Amino acid sequence: MQIKTLTKATLLAAVMMACGKDRVQTTESGLKYQMHEQIEGARKSKVGDILTLHLALKNAKDSVIRDTHKEGTPLQLMLQVPPFKGSFEEGLAMLGKGDSATFFVKADSLFTRAGQPFPPGITKGSDIVFNVKLLNVQNEQEFQKAQTESRDKQKSIDDKILTDYLAKNGLAGKAQKTANGVYYVINTPGTGAKPNKGDNVQVQYTGKLMNGKVFDSSLTNQQSGGKPVQFQVGVGMIIPGWEEGIMQFTKGTKGTLFIPSGMAYGLQGAPPTIPANSPLIFDIELVDVTKGQPQQMPQMPGQPQGQPQAGGR
Repeated sequence: MQIKTLTKATLLAAVMMACGKDRVQTTESGLKYQMHEQIEGARKSKVGDILTLHLALKNAKDSVIRDTHKEGTPLQLMLQVPPFKGSFEEGLAMLGKGDSATFFVKADSLFTRAGQPFPPGITKGSDIVFNVKLLNVQNEQEFQKAQTESRDKQKSIDDKILTDYLAKNGLAGKAQKTANGVYYVINTPGTGAKPNKGDNVQVQYTGKLMNGKVFDSSLTNQQSGGKPVQFQVGVGMIIPGWEEGIMQFTKGTKGTLFIPSGMAYGLQGAPPTIPANSPLIFDIELVDVTKGQPQQMPQMPGQPQGQPQAGGR
């Protein structure tokens, strides 16, 4: 009798859970959501944790704004205190590792509070749809440890990729290597001075993935009209591999930089153009070197226009 009662209770609980799955619900603050998958006993998110997640972001017409599944690299962010009632952050705090859900955030709240205009495809009064799969939950110490371990492992992988490429293309004898693993080949020596930390430089470049695919070039940049990019070298305005490589060149030098991923865009890449853990090739011409005032932060090679430039070039 007890076994039968227990079986009925278990069955009833399972039915109730199934009824709640994928059903649109609303929190007290007004956040609409659907829970697709909930892992019993999973580690829950809390403010200050680093979350690794896949995100499909859509407008009210189901048009995809961003999809990290297609980019191939999950999003990593620190969970912040919800900035307003019904925010995306409030939804993330409901999830545990392995959970998946959809959150419907009011566009008016999101953009009006941020003081930003509505982007194309987002209309006043509509919802923005956040479809989330939470892959991992870590505190800051756990995250930093994991990052360090991944970077250390990737260093040897990248170096083999680059040395194999140089050997295959007959460049092994011409390439020189910096202290941090950037290889460079001088094709046309310059006659001017080398840039020092704090100098302003003008550079023409073409950036490529290891398969030869061009992801960006100053020569074809319509916004700049094909002019060289200008920046102050040695002060963190660009990716470390550029800094270290360009400071080996003299004014007028044409050459190629072969940059390991750890000196470029690292574990995250620069979606959608640069995948995670991607060593990069840059054909470079150091057009000019001058002393002077700091330059405005340049657009990162391969970075879509209008995206944040955190971390430098």
